[in-house]
Amino acid sequence: MSAGVVLRRAGGPDAGAVAEVWLRSYSAALPTVVRARSDDEVRAYFRDVVVPSRETWVAEAGGRVVGMMVLADRLVSQLYLDPEWRGRGVGDLFVALAKERFPQGLTLWTFQVNTPAHRFYERHGFVAVEHTDGSANEEREPDVRYVWQPLP
Repeated sequence: MSAGVVLRRAGGPDAGAVAEVWLRSYSAALPTVVRARSDDEVRAYFRDVVVPSRETWVAEAGGRVVGMMVLADRLVSQLYLDPEWRGRGVGDLFVALAKERFPQGLTLWTFQVNTPAHRFYERHGFVAVEHTDGSANEEREPDVRYVWQPLP
């Protein structure tokens, strides 16, 4: 499944590859969701904000970044995989890492239209606790908040 994949913290030189994974994944997984930022704005955001100042992780295979995850305390704020790497266990590795980093529990948001993501997170023990009309996100797209709590 995920043989040969290494998870590691992202550094400045990874910012471009991280942004490209995000762009390819978003386009493939969310074709009906209008992005709030242009490709160049996304690239600048990852280069100037996300990679230097957030807990950003990459999945690397064969010297190539094939996935990315950003953690903000107990929030999984981003988890995107290169489309050709979906279904290969890389997302499972990221979720396991997030649970290891924050064993007290996690939360995340995903769009309501992203039913594959719902199935993925629910398979990992996340429970939908809130549905919104999207008025609070920059895409103005209805979303769902998921929570994972460890078993007592």
